Amino acid sequence: MDRSRSTNQLFRIATLSALIAIAAPAAAPAAEAGFQGQITDASGAGVAGAMVTLRFGEPFQERTVFTDDAGRYAATGLPAATEHLVRVRRIGWRDVRSSGQQSPTEGLADLDLTMERHTDPAEVAAQLPANHWYALLLEKIDDEADREQFVRQCTYCHQQGSASTRLIREPEEWDKILALMARMGGTLDADLRARVPELFNTAYDPATAVPTLTRGWQNPGFAPAPPLDVRQSTIDEYQLGGRASMQHDMIVHPSGAIYSVDMATDTLFRLDPSVPGGARDRFAIPQGELPLGGVVGSGALPSNTAMRVGPHSLQVAPDGAVWITLAVGNRLAKFDPKDESFFIEPLPAGIYPHTLRIDGRGRVWYTIAVSNQVGMYDPATGEHEVIRVPARSFGEEVLLRALPLALWAIQTFDLEPAGGSAEGDSLPVPYGIDIAPDGGVWFSQLNAHRIGHIDPDTLELTMVDTPFTAPRRLRFDSKGNLWIPGFSSNLLSRYEPATGEFKSYPLPIEPLGTETPYALNVDLSTDNVWLCGTNSDTLIRFDPEQEAFTVYPLPTRVTYTRDIDFDAQGRVWTSNSNAPTWQIETGIPRVLRLTPGANPDEAADEKAVAVSVR
Repeated sequence: MDRSRSTNQLFRIATLSALIAIAAPAAAPAAEAGFQGQITDASGAGVAGAMVTLRFGEPFQERTVFTDDAGRYAATGLPAATEHLVRVRRIGWRDVRSSGQQSPTEGLADLDLTMERHTDPAEVAAQLPANHWYALLLEKIDDEADREQFVRQCTYCHQQGSASTRLIREPEEWDKILALMARMGGTLDADLRARVPELFNTAYDPATAVPTLTRGWQNPGFAPAPPLDVRQSTIDEYQLGGRASMQHDMIVHPSGAIYSVDMATDTLFRLDPSVPGGARDRFAIPQGELPLGGVVGSGALPSNTAMRVGPHSLQVAPDGAVWITLAVGNRLAKFDPKDESFFIEPLPAGIYPHTLRIDGRGRVWYTIAVSNQVGMYDPATGEHEVIRVPARSFGEEVLLRALPLALWAIQTFDLEPAGGSAEGDSLPVPYGIDIAPDGGVWFSQLNAHRIGHIDPDTLELTMVDTPFTAPRRLRFDSKGNLWIPGFSSNLLSRYEPATGEFKSYPLPIEPLGTETPYALNVDLSTDNVWLCGTNSDTLIRFDPEQEAFTVYPLPTRVTYTRDIDFDAQGRVWTSNSNAPTWQIETGIPRVLRLTPGANPDEAADEKAVAVSVR
């Protein structure tokens, strides 16, 4: 690890240690209890791999555990003497719900439940994650380039194949949907766009889809239970925001708090998971005099959002401040957790600041998605730098440079933005960004299928073509390897800057080729890579030493994950931010925490100071 990273890590450890030291006298811990029991079928046999979810509180927290081979489960660490709503689910069985279950004042209450097998294959098909349905549509696209374009653009900001996306629609309804999709940045070439209504309506026709998806559904091998080590995990979900929210990115602060940006309502949320049920605070991000839609104009936004600054990505600086990109406001924001104040920094150039990272010198580096640039802001000096990324052609460069004028015209004359693109590839989009152990700045260019390197001192820029499509959010491990998700290519790739070599690993999500990994992060304590199973309601772990994947199913249907971070105990955090939010089961966004392979009460001590350096 380089000196800047080591200094940053030591600073965070010292900060957290100081917080622990001054937190005396410690408050008495809240009483904890839980439930235990067995989930069986009508014959009395245990149902292996069922997910048992217990909800409590308002706003709610949900804790999910899995049953073992005999159908037994134990959910511990829940608040004592509290009413819980219980839900049990397993593909092939009817969901079981039981309300008003009171936890004891101490220990575990016995709670056995019985599940019934489905008799209607349509109901079984409806239980399958979105990617299973998506496979039916992809099979109908013979041309490989068309299929790649479709995956990259039609899963841009929500799952494809979920119940809300597989409706049979009339042509005029499809025209509206495709126009809205283009306004959000997802564009298709004219030929593929014209074919989309028939592709959807035929692929998702229940008369053919249900028999295909449920072939052999009564056999024991259909939708098998996860491996036992996966079933030893615990998943906690915390309600954050409401139906109008879009919890985009989240981060774990060295204090242990979770920060998340609500893009649709211009809000920063803070969650304290150490409080039973999770204490929540919300902070309105200053909008200034910006109009609805910010610099891009209200015509470029869907009708269900009121954003004026559009917070998108956030990171913690060495001093503990939280920096945020305000995408539609063309600003950076700094939130000070100590006095809960905001500092707003307008950008000198560019359109739509996207993802940001902070280097060892405290400088904020960020991609600028729409205008094909990368920016740097130094809070110590107030200095800005904006680096233009090379376009793929002269025509594309002309179009990019004309964008500010086009946006001015949209704002000034209340024009509608163009509903499509002549090119299916669309404009290049600088997307993910990360800082290498040697201080170098690396970023991805989503639609251009490239990654780039910026020398942090000279600002010299080098571009590298990727041997796969749609690199999205990338991260470095402790050894200097760059890990990249292929969003439309269903893979994880490792790039070695020293040799220029790529090595790729196809994701094991079934049906193969249906996953769209939005982002990843590397747990630097183990160098394990964690990926978003964005279209399959999963989180995916990759062990580089064993070159092995582990897939963790998530309990909420339609879980579109955006970014990943780790807490001091090595637990994995992410957000569920399908857009629009109402497509998520229950219509409520959440942040969630996965404790791999152990009950959370058996995890490392809460006062550990081995914190993530992200």
